[in-house]
Amino acid sequence: MTARRPLARRASAIAATAAAAALLAACGSNDKPASSGHDMNSMSSTPSAPAAATQGSHNRQDTAFAQGMIPHHRQAVAMADLAPSRAKSSDVKTLATTIKKAQDPEITTLSGWLKGWGEKVPAADGEDNMDHSSGHDMSGMMSADDMTKLEKLSGAAFDTAFLHMMVGHHQGAIDMAKTEQAKGAYGPAKNLAKSIIASQTVEITQMNKLLGK
Repeated sequence: MTARRPLARRASAIAATAAAAALLAACGSNDKPASSGHDMNSMSSTPSAPAAATQGSHNRQDTAFAQGMIPHHRQAVAMADLAPSRAKSSDVKTLATTIKKAQDPEITTLSGWLKGWGEKVPAADGEDNMDHSSGHDMSGMMSADDMTKLEKLSGAAFDTAFLHMMVGHHQGAIDMAKTEQAKGAYGPAKNLAKSIIASQTVEITQMNKLLGK
């Protein structure tokens, strides 16, 4: 009887040790995947700081592009607004409507960028309030006298003047957009510049055809 008791105690101790070791191993294996999984999720869902900064970056050219294109577009819309009551050609009226539908939303977009960047949005009551220190020469813009003359025309005379003026206006916008593509840093602004070049080049071709060129 006395010989069996130590053997029983030894067996119990070995069993207890084995159980403890198994428990520790199980805890260790559960902890590692949980920690690893959290790290993987964090890496996949959180962009790196440089990537986030690059996504929203802009430079002085982007600001100048937006500040210059807003009054440029506003003048084109003002010219287009004259067509329904003054133009004779239905083609001219349709073109004017197309120009307004395209450029009105772009003005809103450009204004939103400037506000987001903490930059000045050009005043809405006239191009003369534009701060020309931004570096844009406002290529293709009509003078106040040009606009006054256009407002006094009607019929075929209006159509001809409108088309000539709008061709020059579009060419100016394309020049500004090309500068943005070459020197800008903000992706959406460069994309808008690309769209302006494409759409207004097509419209220049249409207007030259209407002018018999």
